[in-house]
Amino acid sequence: MKDVRRKVRRTQTISPFGVGGIIDLQGESFVAADIRSWGGHGEKVDSPRLARKLGVQSFRAAPAVPPGKMEFVSKVGPVYARFPRWLFCPHCRIMTFWRSEMEQKDKQPSCGRCPGSPQLVPMRFIQVCRNGHMSDVDWRRWTHSTADTPERRQCQRRRLKFVTTPDSSGLDSLQIHCLDCHSHRSLEGVSQKNSLKRIGINCSGIQPWQLGSDEQVDCEETPRVVQRGASNVYFPQIHSAIDIPSPVNSSADEINTQAVLENALWPDLTSADEESPMADAYRKIIAKKCGVSEDFVEILRLRHMNEVTGRISSSGTDEDLSIDEWAAFTAVTGNSRATGEFAVRQVSLGVRPEDSDSFKLLAQQIDRVVVADRIREVRALAGFSRYEPDNHERLVSVNPVSKPQWLPAVESYGEGIFISFLEQSLQEWESEESIRLWTRKIEENMEASFQIDRLREKAGIELLPRFVMLHTLAHQFIRQLSYDSGYNAASLRERIYAKSHPQSSPHPRQAGIFVYTAAGDSEGTLGGLVRQGEPPNLLDTLVRLLESSQWCSQDPLCADSTGRSLANLNRAACHACTLLPETCCETGNTLLDRTLLIGEGEVAGFFQPVIQAALRESAESVEVS
Repeated sequence: MKDVRRKVRRTQTISPFGVGGIIDLQGESFVAADIRSWGGHGEKVDSPRLARKLGVQSFRAAPAVPPGKMEFVSKVGPVYARFPRWLFCPHCRIMTFWRSEMEQKDKQPSCGRCPGSPQLVPMRFIQVCRNGHMSDVDWRRWTHSTADTPERRQCQRRRLKFVTTPDSSGLDSLQIHCLDCHSHRSLEGVSQKNSLKRIGINCSGIQPWQLGSDEQVDCEETPRVVQRGASNVYFPQIHSAIDIPSPVNSSADEINTQAVLENALWPDLTSADEESPMADAYRKIIAKKCGVSEDFVEILRLRHMNEVTGRISSSGTDEDLSIDEWAAFTAVTGNSRATGEFAVRQVSLGVRPEDSDSFKLLAQQIDRVVVADRIREVRALAGFSRYEPDNHERLVSVNPVSKPQWLPAVESYGEGIFISFLEQSLQEWESEESIRLWTRKIEENMEASFQIDRLREKAGIELLPRFVMLHTLAHQFIRQLSYDSGYNAASLRERIYAKSHPQSSPHPRQAGIFVYTAAGDSEGTLGGLVRQGEPPNLLDTLVRLLESSQWCSQDPLCADSTGRSLANLNRAACHACTLLPETCCETGNTLLDRTLLIGEGEVAGFFQPVIQAALRESAESVEVS
């Protein structure tokens, strides 16, 4: 496989063009190879909490190539292999099976038969299976599968032509012809469930960049033909963590443990051979820098190795990263707290005696507001699946042949607004029977969904009304901030702190949202979001978003819905009123319902008193004018 250099942003090497993902560039199509192609290259990214969760030693970011230096740089990061390899000429329509030895550096595949050497076009259809394998469709066998004689059906030639006919429309108008035996077949029915199995085409058991048969496996899954740009071709599994300081009330051992795990030499120690002199040197240096004994460092190393040995590659663990993040945000007092890449401060709502009733009622439901002037987020790619998302049993690792010791990741810097709500107010609201029954209907759809594993990880052991309500509030908040803060909606992200835990759990109940923006440079963003979290902007923004939540251009269809979106995981929520770009949402635009915000019939919205007060104030202002 020869590599053809094209430009890809660093953040795109995690999503959407991470390992196993297809990228289209100027009429060419490539797929990202696994992390073995990185070799020893990549810039180290530190995130001890995320590393412990995923059971790896470290993370690496794709190295950035300086502008204008492409021709002087050897292979330094991700490799993208050409896929699909079946190409055709847009003029003569002759198909070519492109091999690695046909590649020419920095040149696109072209037709040598037509004047002007037009660029070859990749075939639109590929085959995938539920085990994550992907390959070209065997177009030779497809073309000859309906031949009228045994001789034609057994033709082994690959001289094919991809033609279109004006006599019909749809896939029936696309045909593949054999130039030797003159067999032909249209693409009608190619995407049906057993279209390939019926003609003897099985799963390849391999990925496009694995050109050797030594990595091929026997796969009994039935392959399906899909378009290479279809949404079910690639489902990356991405985990993220925000850098937070050690808890204020941590014991001395916890603080020392955190210091050791965050030491720059810790990944080197855990990857070094136990008997090597380097392991002793790393242990001594870490102990000296952290002010602990070498035995303390060795105990942590052994604990880490036991944890790594017992974990399944790329599947993650049950460690809940939101617990520490919630504790870090709620520990902030009136004074600012700046530790490393976590600079936050609590701000007041700025309610004045002369303010409106809607502002005062809203302020009574908010516990605290914390603005983050600077945060650092690390996002790591653990693996991917195809055809069906979030199936841990079928997850393809970023290193499919051995357990990865590191994962590709990217770090970003930004700012945000954290809002927590009064636990007592939420418990009183959630105690109403109508609200619990309403949420239970959403949970029933969730339990029947193929996304149940991922959604349970976000929502907890039980889907609480507060989760759906706060999640919907976060979406409305992002939509409103896109008008007020100067950021477009796609540049903002959410984190929902409302997960349910077992009753025996020592962790406090969570009830908050964090909306933030992050950029892939060291400077982060410019303060527009923080300004919206300070008085008097925040209350005004929240009241306006609650007012706008009452209306949707799709009402009454949207408001009266008993199930929308994939698997009916939303109720009163659609693209016109609530849904966001996929990059913004933790749950893929699911578990949303405006009803729990604003109320409807017997179901009381959490913010219903605020909205009613705002409507009265609007009516009074109209009467006065």
